[in-house]
Amino acid sequence: MSTVELRTDAEPGTPPASGTAVRGWTRPAPTAREQRYDVLLGLGMAVAGLFGTELARGGSPTHVDLGIGGVEPYVLSAAAALPLCFRRRWPVPVLLAVAVLFVVNGERAAFAFAGNLVTQSTMFMAIYAAVAWARDRRLMKAAITVVFVGMFGWLALNFVTALRNNAIDGPNHALFSPYVSNVIITVALNVLYFFGAYFWGRTAWATARQRFELEQQATELAAQQEANSRRAVIDERLRISRELHDVVAHHISSIGIQAGGARRVMDADPDAAKNALNVIEESSRSAVNEMRQLLGMLRSADPDLDVGTPDPKEPQAGADRLPALIAEANSLGLEVGFHQIGSPAELPTTVSVSVYRIAQEALANVRKHSTARSAHVTLRYLDDAVELEVLDDGRPKHAPVGSRLGHVGIRERVGLLGGESEIGPRPVGGFRVRVRIPLDPQNRPLAGGEVRD
Repeated sequence: MSTVELRTDAEPGTPPASGTAVRGWTRPAPTAREQRYDVLLGLGMAVAGLFGTELARGGSPTHVDLGIGGVEPYVLSAAAALPLCFRRRWPVPVLLAVAVLFVVNGERAAFAFAGNLVTQSTMFMAIYAAVAWARDRRLMKAAITVVFVGMFGWLALNFVTALRNNAIDGPNHALFSPYVSNVIITVALNVLYFFGAYFWGRTAWATARQRFELEQQATELAAQQEANSRRAVIDERLRISRELHDVVAHHISSIGIQAGGARRVMDADPDAAKNALNVIEESSRSAVNEMRQLLGMLRSADPDLDVGTPDPKEPQAGADRLPALIAEANSLGLEVGFHQIGSPAELPTTVSVSVYRIAQEALANVRKHSTARSAHVTLRYLDDAVELEVLDDGRPKHAPVGSRLGHVGIRERVGLLGGESEIGPRPVGGFRVRVRIPLDPQNRPLAGGEVRD
């Protein structure tokens, strides 16, 4: 299992910082599917090695020695490829085994070694797999060092032998002798071969590490977003709870006043006492209903959250304060129109407060997250519901993008009141926030009509 820590310095070969930086990352072991693929690859390379050796034998201009039993080159070429069956599971042992068999092939079956591309590819793939998949990076670097020193030492030994035997000669006399020219070309090719495999493997390892970092970042962002959404819902519920507390307190105060008046006039004016008792009955029912909503929300609130208390000097929010809210938005540079449809009804305080808060949140979102310079607020009083609609004609700002937690709060508030909400882009452009909150049939219309601003 890997250890995740904050990183202040980039390790060699690591891509530019992106995602969650980690130190001491260990690449996860290959999956069962990847191991099956490696087995198929190793067996396929072994078969290809046999075929390549046969082609090298047929294409050799001189007689070739088939060694022990007449099959030694075939056995060695297949044996060099078989360790690839475990290249991702045990990358460092595979590298060392392939390196040994690579040298043995070169010494025992020179014709197959030189003319068999499969053998050359096997060594390249072993180096790549070791660098890309080794989980012990120090062991990998030590093994790579041993292999590289051994390979270039073996190459130097062959050059010395060729020089002693004068095996590299030619009729052409260029800037360098045939021997020096061959040495330079061979060394350059081997540098590209070995170090190319190393850096390709390093890139693959770094890419896997970067992918892990991005996955970690995505997981952290998702968790943070979930926590923020949950916090937004709880904050909204607690704010509603405080507002409901004020409503219930109002009802209780009214009940106390009416009860005291009824007690004083009970003997002298029974009709007035009866009216007072009717008011007490209605207020108590409203208080009980709203208290049930309050308790339901408090049950789902998190008592461990530290949420600030509201400003006691702030005026009570309500639908009747929408003109003041719109005037405030106009003063901040956003041109807002207001349109009221239907005869204003006496809304329950919880509904009235919610209408105001939703309009307030929608207009704040227009200012913060939209290019719109104007918006329009429509309040509709229907027979059995009240509707609020906030429209704008702008486009989302490219940066920064909003978290949409305000939308979560709006939906939560409307859902708790049994209403429905529609929040999203408009087909003709712009954005719309529309909510519909049902009303109790006993809500009575007030005087007044359509108001335009």
